[in-house]
Amino acid sequence: MSETALREQICAMAASLYTRGLTHGSTGNISARTEDGGLLVSPTGTSFGRLDPARLSRFDASGRHVSGDKPTKEMPLHSAFYDTRSSAGAVVHLHSCHSVALSMLPDPDPENFLPPLTPYAIMQLGRVRLLPYFMPGDPAMGDAVRGLAGKRSAVMLANHGPVVAGRDVEAACNAIEELEATARLALMLRGLPARALDEAQIGALVTQFNVEWDT
Repeated sequence: MSETALREQICAMAASLYTRGLTHGSTGNISARTEDGGLLVSPTGTSFGRLDPARLSRFDASGRHVSGDKPTKEMPLHSAFYDTRSSAGAVVHLHSCHSVALSMLPDPDPENFLPPLTPYAIMQLGRVRLLPYFMPGDPAMGDAVRGLAGKRSAVMLANHGPVVAGRDVEAACNAIEELEATARLALMLRGLPARALDEAQIGALVTQFNVEWDT
C-alpha cells in the first residue's frame, strides 16, 4: 500500500471507531508500519474523529521523527509492540468504556483477561494480558509490553484501555473491536450462569486457526 493510501486508511478507520463511540474526545492513538520500515502515528492531543492524513507523525526506519506533528505520548507503548512482534503492521490503543470497566473489577485473571465467551475473541486476540495501572505516557508501559517477549498481540491497561497489534490497520481495528465487544458481553452476563466455551472448544479453535495461546 502506498503511503498516501495508508495515511487515508489510518484516518478513515480511526474516524469509524470514534463515530461508533469506541473512543472519545482526544483519547486513543493509532500507528502503522510503512513500506520503508518507518511509522505513521497519530499526533498527540488529536481526536480520532478529526485526524488529518497530512499531519500524521512520520518516523523513519531508525525511529527518528522526520515530519508531521508531535506524536502521541504513548510512543513507548507502540514501539514496544513493533520491536517485539515482527508480524505487527499496526497498533491501536483505545479508551473503550466496557473493557476499561471490566479491568476495574476485583477478580479478573491477569493472564487471560477476557472470559472465553465467543470464538472470535480467541481467534483474533489469543490470550489478553491485563497489565497494571500506569500513568499515561509512562515509559514503563512499554517496558511491561517488552517483558512479554512478543507473546501477546493484545494487552489491557488497567483503568486505562486496550492495546492491540495486528498485521495491518484493518486487522488491528477489527481485533480491538472484538475485545471491546467481549468485555461488554462479560459485563452484561456478570452474575448470571453464563455458558462459556470449555477447554476442548478453546483447544479446537487454537489448533484450527493457529491461535497464539502461550501462557
